[in-house]
Amino acid sequence: MSIFIQTTFLLVLSNLFMTFAWYGHLKNFSGNKWYIAALASWGIALSDQYRDYLNAVTLNLSIILFAGRKRAH
Repeated sequence: MSIFIQTTFLLVLSNLFMTFAWYGHLKNFSGNKWYIAALASWGIALSDQYRDYLNAVTLNLSIILFAGRKRAH
């Protein structure tokens, strides 16, 4: 199977999964307004991105400090 077909298949599968997850998420918010569900979703997504950013900064800083300490000795 070519890489193009594999990539396309995974993207379509991911899109279907996220679509069903989104509609399932909205089903739980049926009594609330749509923007509350949207804010909750964005809050989850942004907190995940912020966590990834903090991990990357910490890792990069650790590498820089460790490399600098190793060169100094």
